[in-house]
Amino acid sequence: MNSAAMLSTQVKYVNKAFWRNPASAFFTFAFPLMFLVIFTSLLGNHTIKVSANGPTIAISTYYVAAMAAYAVISATYNNIAIGLAIQRDSGVLKRTRGTPIPSGIYILGRLIHAFFVAVILVVITAAYGRLFYHAALPTGRPLAEFLVMLLVGTMAFCALGFAITTVIPNADAAPAVVNASILPLLFLSGIFIPLASNAPSWLLWIARIFPVRHFALGMDAGFVGSPFNWTDVLIVAAWGVGAFAVSYRFFTWEPKR
Repeated sequence: MNSAAMLSTQVKYVNKAFWRNPASAFFTFAFPLMFLVIFTSLLGNHTIKVSANGPTIAISTYYVAAMAAYAVISATYNNIAIGLAIQRDSGVLKRTRGTPIPSGIYILGRLIHAFFVAVILVVITAAYGRLFYHAALPTGRPLAEFLVMLLVGTMAFCALGFAITTVIPNADAAPAVVNASILPLLFLSGIFIPLASNAPSWLLWIARIFPVRHFALGMDAGFVGSPFNWTDVLIVAAWGVGAFAVSYRFFTWEPKR
């Protein structure tokens, strides 16, 4: 069996395993829409100014972009980190290394499937926002920039998902470690609550260190028409490269003792 055939088989296996866990699959798709409804209901559908140089938009449009970013992070970082920790503890990863499937094929299969799920989530979130909130959707050049950020962000957060497993001691601790590492950044980066113009400078400084804020800004640009900054793409990509280096050095296929 050649590499392409093995990769295709691996992607089909990961996809089948994903859908055979209906509870996990359901909440992966439900959470972004649920949060979109909750936040727009709580905060109303008034207009906000997303940045000093950005346009004034309906808050529903803002949250469509924000929940699209959250959906990507959830489908990549969260799912990969928790899923790998469980498979590592149960011995699945160790047994996988004993099969003819190369490690690279296994990892690439996980990345392709995560990207597939992330794209579906973004499409569903955007369609829902358009249908029920008349949110603007990216077109033309903003759409191309949006797709670049989507691709780079998906790969970067997949790599970060692999990297965080190196500090997860066991499967039981995986949800706590993953949520503790990502939830504060979701708030600091304006995913759940728009950052006020008078927010403390130290808070904005911390947010700019991590990739979530830059990924959210890139996703926002496609939806809300705010300026697209290629520096955001480079910062997200740099985090992805760093995470890949950490994973390559410290990722383990055997349960931690």
